[in-house]
Amino acid sequence: MAKKSKGNRVTVTLECTEARKEKKTPSRYTTEKNKKNTPDRMELKKYNPFLRKYTVHKEIK
Repeated sequence: MAKKSKGNRVTVTLECTEARKEKKTPSRYTTEKNKKNTPDRMELKKYNPFLRKYTVHKEIK
């Protein structure tokens, strides 16, 4: 079961952007963010094991 978030914290999913362009399997990560401090979509560099390199991962709905 998923953990209940407290207050402004929400669980978000990050998906690889480069893998989508290359029509390959995108890697996905889940993390939490404070919606009050960061209302925009989050963007982080994470490792994609399918491409074997660090790529930009953007928040998806």
